[in-house]
Amino acid sequence: MKHRARGFLLLAGLGLAGAVSVSSAATQATGIVFDDANENGRFDRDEVGIAGVAVSNGRDVVRADDHGRYRIAVGDDTILFVVKPTGWATPVSEDGIPRFHYIHKPKGSPPGLAYPGVAPTGPLPDSIDFPLRRRFEPSRFDVILFGDTQPRSREEIDLLGHDIIEDLIGTDAAFGITLGDVVHDDLSLFEPLNRAVGRIGVPWYNVHGNHDMNYRSESDAHSDETWERVYGPATYAFEYGPVHFILLDDVIYNGANPADTLPGSYAGGLREDQLDFVRNYLALVPRDDLVVLAMHIPLARPDGFEVPSGYQVPQRRQLFEILSGHPHNFSLSAHMHVQYHQFFGAADGYQASSPHHHLVHATAAGSWWLGALDEVGIPHATMRCGAPNGYSILSFDGNQYSVRFRAARRAANHQMHIIAPNVVAQAKTAKTEVLVNVFAGSKFSTVEMRVGKARRWRRLEPAAREDPHYVASYARDTAAADPDGIQLLPPIPSPHIWVAKLPGRLPRQTHVIEVRTTDMFGQRFSAHRLIRVE
Repeated sequence: MKHRARGFLLLAGLGLAGAVSVSSAATQATGIVFDDANENGRFDRDEVGIAGVAVSNGRDVVRADDHGRYRIAVGDDTILFVVKPTGWATPVSEDGIPRFHYIHKPKGSPPGLAYPGVAPTGPLPDSIDFPLRRRFEPSRFDVILFGDTQPRSREEIDLLGHDIIEDLIGTDAAFGITLGDVVHDDLSLFEPLNRAVGRIGVPWYNVHGNHDMNYRSESDAHSDETWERVYGPATYAFEYGPVHFILLDDVIYNGANPADTLPGSYAGGLREDQLDFVRNYLALVPRDDLVVLAMHIPLARPDGFEVPSGYQVPQRRQLFEILSGHPHNFSLSAHMHVQYHQFFGAADGYQASSPHHHLVHATAAGSWWLGALDEVGIPHATMRCGAPNGYSILSFDGNQYSVRFRAARRAANHQMHIIAPNVVAQAKTAKTEVLVNVFAGSKFSTVEMRVGKARRWRRLEPAAREDPHYVASYARDTAAADPDGIQLLPPIPSPHIWVAKLPGRLPRQTHVIEVRTTDMFGQRFSAHRLIRVE
């Protein structure tokens, strides 16, 4: 008896060059993907294999045969993993970290790392088996999305708990994803952070970020040794419902100088083995299914404000060429501590009728857990675009998706703030600007306002302006020294501010400014502000 997983084919690896190529290795790993009916993690005699499940070594992708058996090449530093198929679940740790991989590192991690890596795994086992269990997965589901959580201490893990985690406990979301910079350089915080996030109560997947590296590594190849010990592969894929998720480590570390105590430099990028993995996996995916890519560093540098040239993925054109065969796609990153949307088309190498949508997501840590404390001791942590720290809910329905941003500890409808003077002279109303910061707005958003219900709606225009609220916060909060020397970043022209002027000759009284916005997904939000005309 056997079970069959959803729609996989066999595809051999393409190309053998690259830092972690294993296809040329003589060693072959074998094993079985099986229905772990009693959930003990072992393949028992009365249990059966699952046909057609994808297994990868980080470059090649093979499928299990009709009995759940697979065979794939391994080298001396290989992580084998199963691509969790729709309708099945992998084991998770007590903190919700999915366990879907096996590390083959006979000699263990190299010496000299500041944080523990992988212990020697010894000879290759005769059979590397992957347990799965049946689970119903609907075509409509939600996912919790965090940008950089980035605590520097256990106290900042506590801030994350009070600011965001507590409101999510009991969620009906299917799982969560953190988009890198899970911690801030101190890799001993991985486990305590996992314990906190795990209290949300859903499986939690993680993307590798530049602050998650072991900076004492002399090369990119070993910069994720501690990550591997805690989380497993840094590039992998899984399915949930009809959606395919591919998580990419897009940070290239240039290595540390052994004689220097400072970390080495890094840049955004993808290796050839990663591109091969994406290509090989997507060859198995039905054309009309939705593909979601999650990474840490954005695909391209933003327009309108300066960032280092390394804050982008030079191989995005190759990635777009691969994605062009799957017109339903979407990608995510964080890293910038700013929230904005990017759209890529033919000029960028993406050949499809609609542009590719890339969301650079807000960070859970906001501005590194900095800023004036509120009445319960939590910093405002506002990002330099004027958006608050927070998270998002990704909603999926078949091959369609939508995103709804949630500001930390705010109501679900807190999606913007309206910036206008408290008092304006009647003769100056027509020259008085109203700014609206729509925290998750994009170029496809519409923003309108009216003053009093009797007046007509008027369209606001996008404007690259610094958020006045953040300008004031920055001036106030940078005066306070941070113990690590980290300060709020200076304001930038926000990518999600709209502006219009008040109507002329408003009566002398208190008025209500009403703003409404509709985003690219058709979601509508509104807000109000009082203004007094004298």
